[in-house]
Amino acid sequence: MVVSVDATPQRAVLLVRISDDKAEDAAGVGRQEADGRKLGDRLGWGIAEVLVENDTSAFKRRKIKLPDGTTALRTVRPKFRTALDKLSSGERDGLLAYDLDRIARDPRDLEDLIDVVESHDPRIPVQSVTGSLRLSNDADVTMARVMVAVANKASRDTRRRVARKHVELAAEGKWNGGGFRGYGFTRKGMEIIQEEAKVIRDIAAWVLDGRSLNWIKDVLNRLKVPTVTGKPWNARSVRSVVTKPSVAGLRAHRGEIVGPGQWEAILDRATWEAVCATLAGRVRNVDLTLKRWLTGVLHCSQCHREISGAQGNGGPRYWCSTPHGGCGKIAVNAAKAEAEVERQVLDLITRPRILERLDHISRSEVTDDARRELVDDEAQLKELAGMWARKEMTLGEYREARKIIEDRVKGSRALINASAPRALRRLLAGDVRANWAALSAADKRDIVLTLVPEGYEVLPHDRSRGNPFQPERLRPEHVTSAA
Repeated sequence: MVVSVDATPQRAVLLVRISDDKAEDAAGVGRQEADGRKLGDRLGWGIAEVLVENDTSAFKRRKIKLPDGTTALRTVRPKFRTALDKLSSGERDGLLAYDLDRIARDPRDLEDLIDVVESHDPRIPVQSVTGSLRLSNDADVTMARVMVAVANKASRDTRRRVARKHVELAAEGKWNGGGFRGYGFTRKGMEIIQEEAKVIRDIAAWVLDGRSLNWIKDVLNRLKVPTVTGKPWNARSVRSVVTKPSVAGLRAHRGEIVGPGQWEAILDRATWEAVCATLAGRVRNVDLTLKRWLTGVLHCSQCHREISGAQGNGGPRYWCSTPHGGCGKIAVNAAKAEAEVERQVLDLITRPRILERLDHISRSEVTDDARRELVDDEAQLKELAGMWARKEMTLGEYREARKIIEDRVKGSRALINASAPRALRRLLAGDVRANWAALSAADKRDIVLTLVPEGYEVLPHDRSRGNPFQPERLRPEHVTSAA
């Protein structure tokens, strides 16, 4: 898109950012937006979009994976990247901000903005309320680079001083007072909030009584016990509030306990250590292998969601779980449902005609070709990412090429998964029934979905017939042509 030299942006983007919003009211970015809109009116710019980076640092970097597969330290700012993409594509024709340091405190981010601004002729207009951000000529660019370098050093100096102060506070057993308020304590002075302290003690008792974190969070949510942030409890937040050293009156720094804190404990140390040991033991003993192999195969006939394995009062079952967004109206005994589906599957695959057809599918040259094409396309994606990283192509060219290849990859994977799951050949090699019994739960599920791609719909239980298991409740959605 070519813009005349005298053109005034009418589709500009206003980017506002605040690095720390402890009050969580976004007032800082709100003031920046108001001032930015006034500047736009004064300049005659049309603002088409406001991008908000609330509680987002332009200095702190995280380790991320780059498109070429390597890792590097980068600032994580999705809205800033969105602004660059829209300016680069021509969707937006100008950039407004409050100040240069609202746009960049990392020289790499500034260089990316400069690249986008200078890629158009004439340059994309950039303005700020304070006048510190201008990139209309080489002198402006040089000044921006100097100012970002100074801002970056100031941030590094601040980080170093804060880190040193935290070490001193930790050594003295004092609380640093930063971040969110810790559950059970006031933000300042670390005074105990008795209502929350009782919740922590209850959680500790439940853990030591063998209750699961999910059971505990369900109880807390049902009782409408508030969290610090106001969000519902989850297993992670339950674990966090009861295992933090602060609840035992201990001061920690960088994950290490450095000594007693200068505040009262909510849990005595022996209880806290017992809770931590109990939860750590549960993590070590967790078996993450799939147990209920009809998970992803069964669907609720009422709300059409997937039904997953769950532990009920009568033992293992498949349930349309309400905590996972289901209706809660459909449940079926796990062992009996698995036995019935296994019976149907073995009945199908032991028929000579179906065995012959499945054997042909498992050895099909079509899937072999799809596998070879998949390997080639995945290699090409890596090569493409490298070309973009080396700036051998534009972002638009990279995205267009990547979409074409990714569509081919999806097609190849769908063909491979639909035609021949990896366990199919092992199943057909010899005694089918014996091989089925030796399959893992995940492999059994893959075989079922090869024969019944849409899975099974679970119908409601007919109460007029009593409690016995009703096999007809499991209705196959669609049986593959091989069957």
